Amino acid sequence: QVNFVVCQLFALLAAIWFRTYLHSSKTSPFIRHVVATLLGLYLALFCFGWYALHFVIQSGISYYIMIIIGVENMHKYCFVFALGYLTVCQITRVYIFDYGQYSADFSGPMMIITQKITSLAFEIHDGMFRKNEDLTPSQRCLAVRRMPSLLEYLSYNCNFMGILAGPLCSYKDYITFIEGRSYQLQQSEANGKEDTKYERTDPSPNIAVAQKLLICGLSLLFHMSITKTLPVEYNIDENFRATASWPVRLFYLYVSLMAARPKYYFAWTLADAINNAAGFGFRGYDKNGVTHWDLISNLRIQQIEFSTNFKMFLDNWNIQTALWLKRVCYERATFSPTIQTFILSAIWHGVYPGYYLTFLTGVLMTLAARAIRNNIRHYFVESPAVKLCYDIITWMATQVAISYTVVPFVLLSVKPSFTFYSSCYFCLHIASILVLLVFPLKRTQKGSKKHESIQPVWSKKLEEENLLQKNSYSTTNNSFSQKEEITSRYQALKQ
Repeated sequence: QVNFVVCQLFALLAAIWFRTYLHSSKTSPFIRHVVATLLGLYLALFCFGWYALHFVIQSGISYYIMIIIGVENMHKYCFVFALGYLTVCQITRVYIFDYGQYSADFSGPMMIITQKITSLAFEIHDGMFRKNEDLTPSQRCLAVRRMPSLLEYLSYNCNFMGILAGPLCSYKDYITFIEGRSYQLQQSEANGKEDTKYERTDPSPNIAVAQKLLICGLSLLFHMSITKTLPVEYNIDENFRATASWPVRLFYLYVSLMAARPKYYFAWTLADAINNAAGFGFRGYDKNGVTHWDLISNLRIQQIEFSTNFKMFLDNWNIQTALWLKRVCYERATFSPTIQTFILSAIWHGVYPGYYLTFLTGVLMTLAARAIRNNIRHYFVESPAVKLCYDIITWMATQVAISYTVVPFVLLSVKPSFTFYSSCYFCLHIASILVLLVFPLKRTQKGSKKHESIQPVWSKKLEEENLLQKNSYSTTNNSFSQKEEITSRYQALKQ
């Protein structure tokens, strides 16, 4: 863990140097690719030793598969190989070496590389094999029309900015950044007409980086001072279960799981800051010419902590992974896309049984929450006072449901997970099943935006400060429904 933090801080300094001395206006894309790749492999070698060879092996074999299989079927072979290789490495690490270890391990970066390998394979398949009219708007904008070179491929997978903690980015976004075209975005109004083109070619990320580093510092401070005093394992302590009342147990469940989140806030926000410091992550200007550096941000803390439904939480937690799941699974599934997506997410996360318990429980919770929202919510939105009460109740219910669902994700093993659920009498599992039996579950189109903007009344003012416009740049965008966002973002980059 110390190696990981030290390497990320070194990557932050390297990113500043990369942007200053190897700026796209001063250096060729070839040099930028080479330096980004070599620095990334050096950090991987320093942090994980010779286990870092797995990154090169996985990327190299995947590239070879792409070349020899051809664009018609390579996405399937790359998907099976990359996910299979990751799973074998996870099985080896967990069941042979260090079961239950929370320390940073080489399978973490492999999870990000697996996302990149599979995403790019599907994007090349879409761009070089499928007909344009058969693609969804998001697939059309992300489609890659030429095979990347080996250097471009390794740079995308193993660059120093994202090799340790990501986040995932699209191949087009990365190449656009390396070639220096990411600042040539044009602002478009909601009606599709171009507004003003800002000629500034190099917006400064300094303010965005400073803000994200402040969040990192606060998250780390919270994690080191509070998290250790509120262990999740205490939820299954025999004495606590025997003596504590139900309200006390529910409250501790909520605060212990809330206290477990800052380590993710720290790691993901620091990774985002590193990319921004290098000049990557610029999303565009708003109508006033203000820059926004959240193109590849992985979480929105405010929306997470004030989520009023299960879906809103998932939309704002690990955003880039949710987008990956949407692009490679949810959009392409021929049946039960929600269930298939949760199963893929469990396989990708690892081989601990707790992961599967969490994601299978998550399927129930998601479907039940959707059924309640479809059948009940419209009765409570007429009056602001009633809507406020509804928001408070659904916020409390959502936080308890999220905490209940993710306990096995933290406990990892079957026995403690079932100890926790049995101590709660599997109450939310039973409640979810009853909800699904009582309320009809309406069919929704993939990518529907019907419920994406649901948010508590008390957070609207805070949320409005972050809105760029009424267009597709909404910060509460559903990570399973970002077609409009991707379309507007790429209008100026199609060529």
